[in-house]
Amino acid sequence: MKIQWKGVFPAVTTKFTAQGDLDMDASQKNIALQVEAGVNGIVLGGTLGEASVLTESEREALVKTTVSSLNGKVPVLINIAEGSTREAVKQATLAAEWGAQGLMLLPPMRYKTDHRETVEYYKAVSSATDLPLMVYNNPVDYKTEITLQMFEELAECPTIQAVKESTRDVTNVTRMINKFGDRYSILCGVDTIAMEEMLLGANGWVAGLVCAFPHETVAIYKLVKAGRIAEATAIYRWFMPLLELDIHPKLVQYIKLTEACAGVGTEHVRAPRLTLVGEERERILNIVNTALANRPVLPDYKSIQLNHAEVKDAIL
Repeated sequence: MKIQWKGVFPAVTTKFTAQGDLDMDASQKNIALQVEAGVNGIVLGGTLGEASVLTESEREALVKTTVSSLNGKVPVLINIAEGSTREAVKQATLAAEWGAQGLMLLPPMRYKTDHRETVEYYKAVSSATDLPLMVYNNPVDYKTEITLQMFEELAECPTIQAVKESTRDVTNVTRMINKFGDRYSILCGVDTIAMEEMLLGANGWVAGLVCAFPHETVAIYKLVKAGRIAEATAIYRWFMPLLELDIHPKLVQYIKLTEACAGVGTEHVRAPRLTLVGEERERILNIVNTALANRPVLPDYKSIQLNHAEVKDAIL
């Protein structure tokens, strides 16, 4: 399946039972809800998907089950976050065997690579697979920035097609477009600046709070790209206290609790993470319950038909 790098791509949470095992039923129910809301792809095993505590066999089960259950409705991507180039190449090869249709790739974990090492890492993985690849550029959390100069060298790699823009600098969207035109599709990876980046020309949104509120997330995307800015802004302002949960070190616990409150998931996490307790839990519950009590009535966003080339030109 060819990936159209535009729209909303949920970085879904990995659902666990109270005993810490994979809860495949809860995972697939949430993913089905995402697709019903109109998302454009599913990203498994990202930061929000607790990638660091998943075994290889669990990753395989997630990919195979999701690909089977979706049956081609939207593409399924798996995140790769490894410490060595050899292991990242292995995971890319396995992902293709499991049926994934694309990859999201972080820089090497646990070692901060320099310019040459970072470029060679991405080139090695991209050349080892035919799967389309999205570079995950998140120097705030993972300490390695994929610079414009690096992207210039990576432009020769045909499988590197998109970037999850998580530098938290909205001007980076403009810099990328100025330098590369449409060579790379740009998807915002930070919930709190998603609308701003899409207004500047980003093609889509790799979203977090979409896990609990898929309809609101897709509505914002479609309204922005249709030029219905006032309507999008009203939803976005309501959404912002929730979106800020995405930029906290405990985003997994916060978003899973939000899913549970919204009735679309569970709050079980895998140790060393622990579910929230005490004042922290009450504070997050207050944010979520306030939002639920004031949930906006959405326009008929599903009926919006977008011509993406024309919309991008109009916005820019």
